[in-house]
Parts: sequence; structure tokens; C-alpha cells
Amino acid sequence: MSEIFRGVGTGMAGRQARTLDKARPRKDAPVAVLISGIAIVATCFIDITLLITTLGADGLRDFINTSSRSWDLTCLFLASLSVVYFELRSGFGVMKGFNWSRWCFLGCQIASAGYLFVASWGGFYPEMYMLAGNNTVEIFYQLLLHKLPDVVILGLLFIPLSSRRFFEIHR
Repeated sequence: MSEIFRGVGTGMAGRQARTLDKARPRKDAPVAVLISGIAIVATCFIDITLLITTLGADGLRDFINTSSRSWDLTCLFLASLSVVYFELRSGFGVMKGFNWSRWCFLGCQIASAGYLFVASWGGFYPEMYMLAGNNTVEIFYQLLLHKLPDVVILGLLFIPLSSRRFFEIHR
């Protein structure tokens, strides 16, 4: 009777559980990985909530109407939505231990930082995707301040040894 309560069984259920545990080693995610995954998901939801709150219903409708007037603005709008989707997906993937998800988040950050810098420097439309600054140094400083939380998250994903080992195990 005590074997049942200890979880050691000679029956079929006990053997299946032991073989499943051996076939797929499960290791809990390090704190740095969990914090960065939660931070990615939380910032995506907070960004969307703040955007909707700032624009309001009429402003959001006007933004979507403006974005659908020409092909380049429509492509930019769809690209920004897909970046948000990939960031959100990579946040959940990071918590599950998928190595591709941290590289996907890095790629999203490089793409968005690159576009923000080029759009602010070259004066592309729409103004929503631009940073304030008169010269390259001011724009780069604003970009650095804007992307600092994402740089911290990337640091938590790539720098600690526990994070790197976690993603190596789950390849």
C-alpha cells in the first residue's frame, strides 16, 4: 500500500510514467528565462493596450483607414502587426524552451530598431513609427532609450549561463 502513495508502481501506469520521463527529460526554466518570457508577453499586451487607449475608437478607426489607403502603408501596417505576433509567439516559446524563439525575438528587435532609425532619420510616413530628434545622435539616443527594456530582455536570454544551458537542452 505504501508503494501506491510513493508513486512507485509495478503496474502498467507506473511503467508508462517512468518511460515517458526517461524519453523526455523535463527541466524547469531558469528564473531569467521565465522573467524574460513574461516580460515579452506583458510588453506586447501593454503596448497594444496603450495604443488603443491613446488613439481611442475614432483614432484607431482613422489609423486603420489611413493605413489602408495605399499599398506601402498597408504593407507597413501588416508588417507591424506581424512583428507584434512574432514577438508574442516568441515570448510563449521562450517560456517553453524553444531555442528558435529567442532568435526570433532578436530578429524582431533588430528589424524594428532598424526601421525606427531609418524612418526617423529619413522622415518616412507615418509619424507614429518615428522618433523625435534633429540629428543622427539624438535619434540614436531616443532609439536606445526606446529599446532599452528589450535589450535587457535579450541580455537575460543570451548572457546568463543558466539560460544558455536551458536552450541547449531543449533543442
